[in-house]
Amino acid sequence: MSVADRVRELVLPILAERELELYDVEHAGGVLRVVVDRDGGLDLDALSDATRAVSRALDAADPIPGRYTLEVTSPGLERTLRTPEHFARAIGETVKIKTAPGVEERRIQGVLTEAGADGIAVRTGESEADVRWLAYDDVVRARTVFEWGPAARDEKRERRS
Repeated sequence: MSVADRVRELVLPILAERELELYDVEHAGGVLRVVVDRDGGLDLDALSDATRAVSRALDAADPIPGRYTLEVTSPGLERTLRTPEHFARAIGETVKIKTAPGVEERRIQGVLTEAGADGIAVRTGESEADVRWLAYDDVVRARTVFEWGPAARDEKRERRS
C-alpha cells in the first residue's frame, strides 16, 4: 500500500466528520499534501480545523517514515485533474492538457465534454470534428482553467447598480 493510500484511509473518516471531501493526497519531496473540498467552497476556519485534526491523526498513527511537511489545502480555482473522478467533476469546464510523447497534439485546451472509464473528450472548437478523444494513459498533466474575462466585470457592474 502506498503512502498516499495509507494517508487516504486514515483521513477519510476525519474529513467526513467535518463534512469535507478528500479531493487528493500527494506525497512528494518531503511534502504531504492533503487536498480537501466542500460544496459551496472552503473557508480558513474549515481548513484550520481539518489541518489540526489530520495532523493529530498522522502523529498518532505515524503512517509515513521520516520527516515531512503537512499541507492541508483546497484544490483552488485551477484544479489538477488526475483521476477519472476529477475529470468527471470537471465536465463542462475549460481544461488544459499535456499529452504523452507520441500523441498527435502535445498540448490541448478546450471544454471537457465527457469523462468515461477509459478516457475523456475535449471540444477544442465549434464543429463536431473539433472533439478530441484521449485515453487517460495519454494524459501526462491536466488542470481546469479559470477564465477571467469581461463577462465577470460586467456582472460586478450590474450588481453595484
